[in-house]
Amino acid sequence: MRVAIEHKSIDYVAEHERHGRVIDQAPFWFLGNFHFFTIAIGFVGPTMGLSFGYTALAGALGILFGTIFVAFHASQGAELGLPQMIQSRAQFGYRGVVVVLIGTLFTFVGFNVADSVLMAHGLNGILGWNEIAVIMVAAVMATAIAIYGHDWLHRIFRWCFWLCLPLYTGLTLAIYTGHVPATHFVPGGFSWVALVAQFSASAAYNITYAPSVSDYSRYLPRTSRPLHIIAAVFLGASSAAIWLISLGAWLATRIGASDGLVALHDAGNALIPGFGVVMSLASVVALVATMGLNAYSGMLTILTAANSLFDTRPTPRLRMIAILAIAASWVALTFAITTNAIALLFATLTIMLYLLVPWTSVNLVDYFFVRRGRYAITHLFRPDGIYRAWGRRGLIAYVVGFLATLPFFVLPDVYTGPAARLLNGVDVGWLVGLVVSGGVYFALSRGFKIAAESGAIQESDRYLNRVGTKRDRREPCNGC
Repeated sequence: MRVAIEHKSIDYVAEHERHGRVIDQAPFWFLGNFHFFTIAIGFVGPTMGLSFGYTALAGALGILFGTIFVAFHASQGAELGLPQMIQSRAQFGYRGVVVVLIGTLFTFVGFNVADSVLMAHGLNGILGWNEIAVIMVAAVMATAIAIYGHDWLHRIFRWCFWLCLPLYTGLTLAIYTGHVPATHFVPGGFSWVALVAQFSASAAYNITYAPSVSDYSRYLPRTSRPLHIIAAVFLGASSAAIWLISLGAWLATRIGASDGLVALHDAGNALIPGFGVVMSLASVVALVATMGLNAYSGMLTILTAANSLFDTRPTPRLRMIAILAIAASWVALTFAITTNAIALLFATLTIMLYLLVPWTSVNLVDYFFVRRGRYAITHLFRPDGIYRAWGRRGLIAYVVGFLATLPFFVLPDVYTGPAARLLNGVDVGWLVGLVVSGGVYFALSRGFKIAAESGAIQESDRYLNRVGTKRDRREPCNGC
């Protein structure tokens, strides 16, 4: 078992360094959603008066929709051997990608803030643990996981998967067979606003993994079949989320739950005394591992921005500084949060969705329909390369798509756009951003000819083939 700290960050993973397996992607992304944070997503609909059935349906549909984008991004990692946001330089430019990185970094930090708030409140409620201590210990553990990096993330996620799977299976079967009684039945009903809100929150929950998914598939051999990667990630990321969102909907409508961790504790103890404590602590461990994932991908985001703006090399020292800076940021923000945790969760997911949907649309249109997976990888590390410093088409499409969402914004108690008010508060802004950004980028790319880049692609491939053998391990360029 290798225990060394990963030495790579935003640099290219050569073929001789690839050691991942496609089959491992499914449990990895399953565990990424297999904790009490996901249960809280199932509370969104019931807090707006939606019934259990409609909440479970909207949650499943939202997850299936959002996971499509995540799964297709995953195939890029094995093909290119790069973190997701480095590849985005092809659409937005060597320096222009920083515009998108702002939203990406907000996502990773925002998730860890929400994770910390929910974890601290929950453990204080069920075990009386000091919230400050919980936040600090979780931050230290997540930071350590991020520092050790890719292989340890996969390894720890696999351990957590086998720890949590039998526990959640037992609780779910007990609920299904009536061994966990409903004590606070709230039937709920139906409304389009609540249904779309639950759908959007669920879709956002998985779409927000899109900027990081290639970070964890870039060590797969380049010969890995894209459809197999897509299927593995889709199955893992969607099945866990659908399961636990439905569980959250049941807990909210049948026992009046408003805190995912407390609800796990109470339901587990109703089955077997002490079982709830075991379930809660196992779920906390899984969530801390996921916080490590966010910190790791946040580090890649910061290093991509630093390399784009200042042409810095991705050294181990910068890698460590970036992780520690992210940890300090989310801890400081967590201590500053005083609002309701569920309101914070919903607002955070909504903002993430608005920021990320235009990016994911542009990236996927470029990868699958414009350039069709053909990139000059060495040029992604050159401001004077074929992708230029500023990618006009990508930036225009992103900005236009984001601006198109503004009239449709629905941020409860903060802002509701005029178009959203006409729709009685139904949130379709993210869908508008998705369609507009992708459409604008595709329209701007109509005159693009991949043949114009073929010379640079062939030159890049020849260079990477040389450094991809054990006979020549030189770094091919700044970062790549």
